[in-house]
Amino acid sequence: MQKGQIRVQTENIFPIIKKFLYSDHEIFLRELVSNAVDASQKLKTLSSIGEAKGELGELRIDVVLDAKEKTLSIIDRGVGMTGEEVDKYINQVAFSGAEEFMQKYKDANIIGHFGLGFYSSFMVSDKVEIFTKSHKEGSGVYWSCDGSPEFELYDVDYNQRGTKIVLHINEESKEFLEAGRIKGILERFCKFLPIAIYFSEAGEEKEKEAEEKSINNTDPIWVKKPSELSKEDYEKFYKELYPFNETPLFWIHLNVDYPFNLTGVLYFPKIKQSYEIQKDKIQLYCNQVFVTDEVKDIVPEFLMLLQGVIDSPDIPLNVSRSYLQGDPNVKKINAHITKKVADKLDEIFRNERSSLEEKWESLGLFVKYGMMTDDKFLEKANKFLVMEDTTGKFHTLEEYKTATETLQKNKDGKQVILYTTNPVQQDAYIQACTQKGYTVLKMETLVDAAFINTMEMKWENVSFVRVDADIVDNLIDKQETNESVLSKDDAGKLTELFNLQIDNLHVTTEIKGLSPESAPVIATRPEFMRRMKDMGAVGGGMTAFYAQMPDEVTLTVNGNHPIYQQLLKEKDSTIQQKQVRNLADLALLSQGLLKGNELTNFINRSVELLQGEIKVNA
Repeated sequence: MQKGQIRVQTENIFPIIKKFLYSDHEIFLRELVSNAVDASQKLKTLSSIGEAKGELGELRIDVVLDAKEKTLSIIDRGVGMTGEEVDKYINQVAFSGAEEFMQKYKDANIIGHFGLGFYSSFMVSDKVEIFTKSHKEGSGVYWSCDGSPEFELYDVDYNQRGTKIVLHINEESKEFLEAGRIKGILERFCKFLPIAIYFSEAGEEKEKEAEEKSINNTDPIWVKKPSELSKEDYEKFYKELYPFNETPLFWIHLNVDYPFNLTGVLYFPKIKQSYEIQKDKIQLYCNQVFVTDEVKDIVPEFLMLLQGVIDSPDIPLNVSRSYLQGDPNVKKINAHITKKVADKLDEIFRNERSSLEEKWESLGLFVKYGMMTDDKFLEKANKFLVMEDTTGKFHTLEEYKTATETLQKNKDGKQVILYTTNPVQQDAYIQACTQKGYTVLKMETLVDAAFINTMEMKWENVSFVRVDADIVDNLIDKQETNESVLSKDDAGKLTELFNLQIDNLHVTTEIKGLSPESAPVIATRPEFMRRMKDMGAVGGGMTAFYAQMPDEVTLTVNGNHPIYQQLLKEKDSTIQQKQVRNLADLALLSQGLLKGNELTNFINRSVELLQGEIKVNA
C-alpha cells in the first residue's frame, strides 16, 4: 500500500481547479465520459497494431447513479491503468507551484494533459475513488482522495479490464443525484461520442441487453464521406438535431484534413418570416465531444443563421473548453467555411437556377448579409445574387443593368435601380413606373434597407431609388417635365389652396404639368431623408435624432388633371378648401402617412362632401 501527497507545490490544487478552470460544474461529467471514450479508443488502436492482446469484447461506457448511496460511477472497458500510470497521470498534476501552474496553463490548449479533466470531479465530490485494471498483465489498482493533497494508492482485486470512477457527490451538488439531470447532461455533451454510452440507476431491475438503448449516436454522418451518404441520410440527421424544424433547403458537408482538420455538416434552414431568424444553432464539437453552440469566431457572422455541426480538434480551447482562443486556425476555418458556402451557392445558381430562385425567400437573407459584411463573399456573390421584380422575374445585377440600360440611366451615367419596400401599399407608384417601361425590384426584407445603403457604396455607378421618392417623371433624373395647362393665375390659386399645415408632417407643395391620366395629387418622400429616418428608427446612435423629426413629404399637384377645372370654379371657399384637403389626404393615404386625428377628419370630411353632392343632385 502506498500513501503520499500529490506532488504540487502548494497546500491544495483543488480550490484552484474549482475557481479558475471550470465555470460550470456540470462539465465534470463531460470530462470523465470523454476520458472513458479516449481509453476505449486507445485500446482499439493498440489492438489493431497488435500491442493489446486478447478479445476486445464489448467496448461501452456505463454511467450508474446510486441516489441512495449518493454516488455516481463512470465505468469503461478501455486500456485501464497500472499503479505506475495512476501515479503518473493522476498524482503528478504539475511540477510547479499553484500560482505558476495557473499562469502557465489556465489559457493553454491542454485538454487531456496532467489529469485536469479527471480532477474536475472534485468540483462536485467529497471523495473520488478509482478502480482500474490495465490491459497489460498485473493486478487491479485502487486510488482514492477526499479533495485534500493526500491520496491512497494500492493493489486491489478488480478483475475487469478498464476503469471505474466513483464520485461521492457532496451536499452542494446533490442536483447531480437526479436521474433527469444526469441524463440531460449526457444527451447534451455526449450525444455523438464514438463509444456507446448507457445510463442506469442502481437498484433498478437490469434490462435485457437487447432492450438496452445507448444515449448516443456513435456514428454521426459528419464522420463519414459524402459519397457514402444519401439525401435521406442528411435529412434524417437534421431531424435528429432539430426534430421540430421543416426539411432544410440544402446542406454543405465539410471535410478538410489540411492545413487543419475540420468536419461537419451545415444546413440552410427555411426562413419564411424575418422574425423566425434564430442564431446559435450551430454546434461545435471537438472529436465528437460537444463544446458549445456559440461559434461566432469560427463561423462568419452572416452564416450564424445556418444550423448543423462543426467538429475540429484544431480549434484551440481553454482548459475548460468553454471559450475559444485567438489562433490563426480559427481565421483559416472561418475563411474556408465562407468559401464553401459561396461555392455551393454558385454551383446551385449555375446548375439549378430555378431551384435557387424558389428558395430565395430564405437564401436572400444569408446572401445579402454576407455581401454587406464580407468582401470576399461579395466578390463571388455578385454572380449569384438574384433580385425579384414586381412581375416575379429574377435578375442578377448584370442582367438588371442590361435590361434597364436604355431607360434607367440618369444624367450622371448611373444605373438607377428602382425598388419597392411594400408592393401593395406602393402599387400606384409601381404601376406608374411599369407604364413607362421601368423595371421595379422588390426590396421588402429585414436586411434590405441596410443592403441598399451598403451596395450603393460597393457597386460602381449604381443608385437605388424607391418608387415613391418622386413623381415618376423625375425618378430618373434626365427628362423634361410637361408644361401645365393651367394659367399663371390658376397655378397661383392652387399653390395658395395647397399651402397646408398637417400634424407631424413637413409638407412641400409643387405644381407640375403631368399626364392628365396621372393622379391629381401625388405624395412622395425624398429618398435621402426617408432613408435617414428609417435608419434612425432601427439603428439608434448618430442617426437616432432623425427618427424624431417630422416626415418630409412633397405634394406634387398635377395641374393637367381635369378635376382642377371644376375645383377652381367652385364659388363656396369652404367646400373648395375641403376638396383640396381631401385630394391631399388621398395622396397621403397612399404613403401610409394619414393617421390618428388627421385620418378621422378625412373620413368625416368625405362624408360631408358626399352629403353636399347628394343635396345638390336631389
